[in-house]
Amino acid sequence: MRKYLNVVNFILILIIISFYSGAFSIAGDKFRKLQNNAFVVGEKLTFAVKYGFVTAGIATMAIPSIKRISGREVYNITFDVSSVPSFDWIYKVRDHYETYMDVEGLFPWRFEQHIREGGYSRDFSAFFDQRNDKAKTTGGEYKIPKYVNDIVSAFYYARTFDYSKMKVNDFIHLKNFYKDSVYNLDVKYIGKERVTVAAGTFNCIVVEPIVQKGGLFKSEGSIFVWLSDDNLKIPIKVKTKVVIGSIDADLTSYQGLAGPLTSKEKS
Repeated sequence: MRKYLNVVNFILILIIISFYSGAFSIAGDKFRKLQNNAFVVGEKLTFAVKYGFVTAGIATMAIPSIKRISGREVYNITFDVSSVPSFDWIYKVRDHYETYMDVEGLFPWRFEQHIREGGYSRDFSAFFDQRNDKAKTTGGEYKIPKYVNDIVSAFYYARTFDYSKMKVNDFIHLKNFYKDSVYNLDVKYIGKERVTVAAGTFNCIVVEPIVQKGGLFKSEGSIFVWLSDDNLKIPIKVKTKVVIGSIDADLTSYQGLAGPLTSKEKS
């Protein structure tokens, strides 16, 4: 009898461990399934962040791994911005963003933001309970619409869109949760343009994300993004208008892409 109880207890322990590690999916899940040809695990994009002609920082966007949250496989996506050492004495920046994005449905389960800019710091995290339409944050619990985004997951989700049939000034409408509220996040299609950065010359789709709160860059005006005009739609260039001038993030290197970068001009 004692041996039998030990076996039962062992099985129960395994079940509990599996449950908390997210090894089992929740029965009855009916989440959307979207095709994604734009990015895969192992992708890493590096950018030079420039203010005028001065390189003030380095930014990286990466997908280092797939993890499990709430019984679902998720992309672990990171976005880091650091000022270069020669610029630290003027304005030191060490920002880190992280999202956990559902592999099948391309919506977030968790978001983290850690801001270190000059003497300012902020830490924020949110768990998106996509089954019960709630966001649980460091400040409270809030109602959210189905498949709401954080700013990083929205950026990657926008890379999967088909822009080929869009006309100039057409919009894609998204929802973005930040702090304690849900905001509209519209992506405006501007057109096409060829741009040259350190990583090469690319044919690009140009879009304007209209971000109300929680953007990746502080802005007093418009933000424009040049995406590679191919299946990957990797960001080639980002221009953010600030009070005086603009901040540009230009692609310097890339690795681990999901497929060929056909928008790149042959040298």
